[in-house]
Amino acid sequence: MSVSWTVRQSLDAFLSENGYDAADYDAARSPAKLFGIRFSVPNPPQHRWAIMRHDLHHIATGYGTNLPGEAEVSAWEFRRGIGPLGWYVGSIVVSACLMGLVVAPRRMLRAWWASGRHPNLFHDTEHTYEELLDFTLGTLREMIGLPVDGLAQHQRGVNELSPQR
Repeated sequence: MSVSWTVRQSLDAFLSENGYDAADYDAARSPAKLFGIRFSVPNPPQHRWAIMRHDLHHIATGYGTNLPGEAEVSAWEFRRGIGPLGWYVGSIVVSACLMGLVVAPRRMLRAWWASGRHPNLFHDTEHTYEELLDFTLGTLREMIGLPVDGLAQHQRGVNELSPQR
């Protein structure tokens, strides 16, 4: 993704890469997998709000959607603050961090330290989601205190739940 792309273009590419589209945000349930067992979790409004911003965090940081990538982005989010998420969505972030300590501890800890102390998009009350989509990727990264190229040091992995897999 180019830093000159809009966040909307970046999101479309990200969703396509993972076999999803923006309509999936409105589904009643979201797919999940733990220890090889597939299931779904409820997608109430707070989860929908959080997952939309979470995906923008994936785009901004460059972290993938496979288990190590989810651990990285969750550690990054956790350090920057997950208070606005509430207990349900917050517990998902914490669980991904704990799983990351098992499957990719170095990557997760590197993401934790790379996050710094800037706020994440969960704390942004100044911009609507639609406004964020009209920013360039470079502007989004600058707004949340990230390097111009993001943070990822590995090729972005794709979630094993992806319809593409």
